[in-house]
Amino acid sequence: MNQAWLPDAFADCVLQWFACHGRKDLPWQLAPTPYRVWVSEIMLQQTQVAVVIPYFERFIGCFPNLGALATATEDEVLQHWSGLGYYARARNLHRSARIVLEQHGGELPEQLEWLIALPGIGRSTAGAILSLAYGQAHAILDGNVKRVLARCFAVAGWPGESRIQKHLWALADELLSAAARAGLQELHLKHPNWPGTYNQAMMDLGATVCTRAAPDCNHCPLSRHCLALMTNSIHQYPQPKPKRPLPRRATRWLLVQDPDGRILLEQRPPSGLWGGLWTFPEVSLQESSAHWCELHLYQTAPRVEKLPDRQHSFSHFHLDIYPERLLLKSAISQLRDSDRHLWVALKRASTMAVPAPVKAILLELLAMAKASKNQLLDCCSHRPA
Repeated sequence: MNQAWLPDAFADCVLQWFACHGRKDLPWQLAPTPYRVWVSEIMLQQTQVAVVIPYFERFIGCFPNLGALATATEDEVLQHWSGLGYYARARNLHRSARIVLEQHGGELPEQLEWLIALPGIGRSTAGAILSLAYGQAHAILDGNVKRVLARCFAVAGWPGESRIQKHLWALADELLSAAARAGLQELHLKHPNWPGTYNQAMMDLGATVCTRAAPDCNHCPLSRHCLALMTNSIHQYPQPKPKRPLPRRATRWLLVQDPDGRILLEQRPPSGLWGGLWTFPEVSLQESSAHWCELHLYQTAPRVEKLPDRQHSFSHFHLDIYPERLLLKSAISQLRDSDRHLWVALKRASTMAVPAPVKAILLELLAMAKASKNQLLDCCSHRPA
């Protein structure tokens, strides 16, 4: 540890900064129940605050408490998560709510090990819930806190590496526990619920001052003791993940529409990529759309239109998407795999639990349908009587 720091002084310095500059009016801070803190912490994993806020407000509006979430269907939960990404978070949140309702009487556990046992809750998320909602002294180590600690104490290496992460956890634990030992009574007097306030302050410091690309060292409460700043090496910490070229995958999406303009959607398996969400039927580039139609719809599409190609990037690969619009001549009365396929009006489809690239295409189809309708009305209005 940086010998220039006494651990309790570190916490007090961060808390004083937070009192003047920290964020105190985020939606989940206004009524910090364990449930609201939990939902916000899951949403904030790998997602910025500004993006999370509207999703959080809509989600809480639909599922105001743990019981409402636990008794909802997975499709309803995914629908309100649609566009936020990393959908395993939503599925784990839903599974955990049901477990808490069945095994803990609907109340989130107040024990670290019980929280960590729930799907989707790791040590840092559990620490955030216990400190922010229950006032318990548990450290956290999200991306923002890792960056603050790595710079202040010049911790070399990529934080995702087990050895480096272990070092950062040791720092986080020592700063929190030593502060509690050395000045618990004083900290409580100056900062009610100080463990939660301290953890929030560390997250805010990383998010608003000690940022990744343009840290504002002139306004950082830790600047006088930051080893990275002392050695003019701020941008060397934390070290980025070793780069490897992301692999590319390709797929053809079939945008099948019946004569009424309804679109055919397919529900993906519950686990894996976009698990449980509704997408377009897809085939490999080697398989023809005509063959798929014959196999699943028992007819061919007389009209096929190629839409512009597009790309969607995930954390571990790039997906090249080749969409084809297939316009059927007659409505389908018989459909193979009807339990996971659904004919839906375009407008309704765009509000379902669909991934972002699917929603973007649905909105394009809606715009095309509207333009076509307007063009038809325009022609009719100019037709001679």
